[in-house]
Amino acid sequence: MFESLTDKLQGIFNRIRGKGRLDEKTVDEVLREIRLALLEADVNFRVVKEFVARVREKAVGDEVLQSLTPDQHVVRIVRDELVALLGGEAEPIRWATRPPTVFMLCGLQGSGKTTTCAKLARWVRSQGRNPLLVACDLQRPAAIKQLEVLGEQVNVPVHTPATGGTSDPVSTARKALEHARSQGYDTLIVDTAGRLQVDEALMDELQRMRETLQPQETLLVVDATTGQEAVSVALAFNERLELTGVILTKMDGDARGGAALSLKAVMGKPVRFVGVGERPDALEPFYPDRVASRILGMGDVLSLIERVEQTIEEEEAKALEKKMREASFDFEDMLNQMRQIRKMGPFEQLIKLVPGYSQIKEQLGEVNVDERSLKRMEAIILSMTHKERRNPEIIDYSRKVRIAKGSGTKVEEVSALIKQLMEMRKTMKQLAQMQKKMQKRKWNPFTRRR
Repeated sequence: MFESLTDKLQGIFNRIRGKGRLDEKTVDEVLREIRLALLEADVNFRVVKEFVARVREKAVGDEVLQSLTPDQHVVRIVRDELVALLGGEAEPIRWATRPPTVFMLCGLQGSGKTTTCAKLARWVRSQGRNPLLVACDLQRPAAIKQLEVLGEQVNVPVHTPATGGTSDPVSTARKALEHARSQGYDTLIVDTAGRLQVDEALMDELQRMRETLQPQETLLVVDATTGQEAVSVALAFNERLELTGVILTKMDGDARGGAALSLKAVMGKPVRFVGVGERPDALEPFYPDRVASRILGMGDVLSLIERVEQTIEEEEAKALEKKMREASFDFEDMLNQMRQIRKMGPFEQLIKLVPGYSQIKEQLGEVNVDERSLKRMEAIILSMTHKERRNPEIIDYSRKVRIAKGSGTKVEEVSALIKQLMEMRKTMKQLAQMQKKMQKRKWNPFTRRR
């Protein structure tokens, strides 16, 4: 997600790197390019105008810190404004004081609503709760069966309308709520009917369901790839249903990110989750500070560590975090993590969380890491000696030839993998240095906290 915007912003910041000072002319040139980059990312025009005005006010009216270069100064300002634009502090889920907590998901047909219900149920279970899925989409053929199949996949039961009973979704929702209370389910996730477009019949049904369920969270599911159309749909639903937030699906297929960057500013409601793939675990909580860091090419160490913690022991996770902070990550670590990657998600998503990924991509070209590529990388590392894995600096040309023969790959592939590791180390080291420089302002590029 955001690949196009990240590449453009990296290019802008690279062009001012090395300048001794910031002046109004330089700031105006940078902001002109940032404005174009945001518009090309399909961000709402009014949002872009206000964003650029705020950045300009801070960049021109503020002294450049002696310990920072101009590009770091601009990055800091842009990052702070991006965090604010995306919603500031992530809003916590409104769990009910008296269970069950009700999540009511709504949206148009084709937005991925039913699949998102199952993904959300899996996430709720990971929080130590006991969810129940509710099939209230009685309009679309096979919608109930689809939810039952998905419920099986995530090991969450599904409440469906009684056979031969009423086909009224409001009645189904009411009975599901009673069932949840009597059977001890503490979370209800309700799948509702959609339409091809916003219409009166849809809104009337959803309003009646909302009155019946009194949900703690009324979440709109929208397709991120539709850009500003997603914002228009959100506005229409929010006007009638008083949404508490939005779930953006297909974010892995949206390289621009205009919807994510516009929603909070336009409609005043936060993005709660983003869907980043087809897998049942491909739903992520939306953290504005982490997303802003990803957009600026700083990676997302916290999200990466959280994924790792789901598959490895706590002590291993702490050791990995320490190595990433100290930029001492080696091929032994990479090999160990590769063996966990299949449990953590697609590699091409994980690598984008690593600080400096955009620079690595620029120098090595677009890397399409599929399952076969991952196995080749693993074979290369396994062909190294333990000493070479821990000290990649000693791998000269003759060693590369031996490693390539042993792994059935080319010398160029061995060199590319070594270069990738070195660039990762270099970027992590730069971020660590930036952290020290910015301590006076109490901003940590690893935790992205003030």
